[in-house]
Amino acid sequence: MIQKTLADLNACSKDDFVAGLANIFEYSPWIAEQAASARPFAGVNALFAAMKAVVDRAPSELRLALIKGHPDLANKTQRAAGLTAESSDEQNSVGLDRLSDAEYDAFERLNNAYRSKFGFPYIVCVRRHTRDSILRDFERRLPNDAKTETQASIAEICRIAALRLDQQVASDDRLAVHGRLSTHVLDTHAGKPAAGIAVELVELSDLGASRVITRTVTNSDGRTDQPLIGGRPVPIGRYELTFSVGKYFSARQVPMSDPPFLDQIPLRFSVSDPEGHLHVPLLVTPWSYATYRGS
Repeated sequence: MIQKTLADLNACSKDDFVAGLANIFEYSPWIAEQAASARPFAGVNALFAAMKAVVDRAPSELRLALIKGHPDLANKTQRAAGLTAESSDEQNSVGLDRLSDAEYDAFERLNNAYRSKFGFPYIVCVRRHTRDSILRDFERRLPNDAKTETQASIAEICRIAALRLDQQVASDDRLAVHGRLSTHVLDTHAGKPAAGIAVELVELSDLGASRVITRTVTNSDGRTDQPLIGGRPVPIGRYELTFSVGKYFSARQVPMSDPPFLDQIPLRFSVSDPEGHLHVPLLVTPWSYATYRGS
């Protein structure tokens, strides 16, 4: 995907502006077309506000068409027919292209129930979720009335659009669409940061296979060189962080039992704020450990 600069979008023709932003809102170039008249934009936040204002003042039939332009989640028929590049990337990012049979059955059941009740597809900003949290959100929203779900769908569409705009438009300012997950290991036996500890982050799943998000090693400050998750939302869901402390203490010739009392330390936790900063540190000795929710 070629990133555009805000300066270029401000200076280009209206047709090029619309073509460049046509799929920020799925199959709805009319939004970019109407927003073009508000140029020049001081920043990407102003650009997004102008596009959102077009949606907010659109007549109900046009807002409904915007909702109906989105695909069902994990729909094999629609995927075979071809999704937009943006929708395909978004669904793949959460693993909707590689569901277990149980997950696929759950998505198919909920998609059908939702469409049968409301007459339009269930929409959620999948980059802010895991597969488990999408299914929970499906169940939570199904009892709503049509007015509530129309409003919820538009809100999710705007979240999707904000993330697409963040990816596609370079500007001096940034949209507030990113979160961060980080860790820090302190060797409280030696009273210093623990360097060289292998760390693995796994996204847990109820119906499908858990998946490894990242593997890394702590640096001289006991931290990781990069956030465990950064530059994007931290998806709502359940996770497990595993720290390989046995090898760390053994390499430093710290007296330990054989086998070591603590070898692999798993910490399970949940994420509820995709745009927040969640810090999950470990304070460890060969015989004990502690953690807390940091930020």
